[in-house]
Amino acid sequence: MKQIKVTAATVYITDIPVRLMRRHGSGDVAGSVKNAILKLETDAGITGWGDAAPWAVFTGTIEANAAALHVYLRPVLIGADPFRIEQLMHDADHAVVGHPEAKAAMEMALFDIVGQASGLPVAELLGGRCRDDIPLSFSVADPDFARDMEMVKRLYGEGLRLFKMKTGFAGHAADLKRMERFRKELPADADLRIDYNQGMVTHDAIRQLRDVESFKPTFIEQPVPGHHRAALAEITRALDTPVLADESVFTTTDALLVASQRMADLVSIKIMKHGGMLAGRKVAAICEAAGIACYGGDMFETGIAHLAGTHVIAATPNISLGCEFYQAKYFLERDLLAEPFPIENGRVIVPRTPGLGIKVDEDRVKHYAVETLK
Repeated sequence: MKQIKVTAATVYITDIPVRLMRRHGSGDVAGSVKNAILKLETDAGITGWGDAAPWAVFTGTIEANAAALHVYLRPVLIGADPFRIEQLMHDADHAVVGHPEAKAAMEMALFDIVGQASGLPVAELLGGRCRDDIPLSFSVADPDFARDMEMVKRLYGEGLRLFKMKTGFAGHAADLKRMERFRKELPADADLRIDYNQGMVTHDAIRQLRDVESFKPTFIEQPVPGHHRAALAEITRALDTPVLADESVFTTTDALLVASQRMADLVSIKIMKHGGMLAGRKVAAICEAAGIACYGGDMFETGIAHLAGTHVIAATPNISLGCEFYQAKYFLERDLLAEPFPIENGRVIVPRTPGLGIKVDEDRVKHYAVETLK
């Protein structure tokens, strides 16, 4: 195979309207979301796409990630062999500290190129798929709970069974009322998960979470601030319900600490917070060694990043608790993929076509772009 080189990198800052308001213990998302979409071109005529989906209260800002791609990561990419992904990601870490979303976008664009050049889906490049579809979870996060319940019942009718209720923003009594209504109005096979997004007051968390346990959630996610790991460990030991760490685990070092001291029972894998698919799999491997199962989380992504996350889960047995890739179909006004992100009967279907698996509608990217960096 002739060596391929990256010849051009374009960053589109998109601003896509959203259909729903999302409220979390750490903040709101409404109106629209901004992403940094990366287009990599090669001398072989193959184009790869990536999506950086930051959230200012969680991982970083759109301005910082667009600048990271445009100013600091561009020199790493131009003239590079896209097949040397591990080396390029190592170089990216030395070019700019942090900015995991930008690095995730860079990596997925490289994998997209390599997959197309090789004729293989990304899941096969990651070692081969262990599953062909993934249960989809929808976040119950609208402050208008009646409207949210209408959506939940509609999705249940479409085959979804996983529902993650966002809590910690309206008070404990209101949270319990929402859980009670969910359990009363949904059939018994509706799988309820609870996510506080760090929204609890640490000293009162265990007492309140014992109330939550009466509704039999599958897990309780990140009840306290991410850096309060000792408190998270105490909560994990105190509850019968499994506790899932999200904001407490960004890096492999975080994962090693949480796993070695059993600070949580489960961990959320997000390519945006880890800095890519390879880094996410390293976190999942550390967790697997400690007997900690993983869940496929995400940020406010387009279908581009959803596809990358889908391939990671398909190729990683320990990410076994489903995925949260609902935004492309149910949250964004319109996605950037040329074909709909593949969801059937409540499950995400893993693509079998080369690269990420679905082409990007470049005209749509340009339509939503508010700034283009070349």
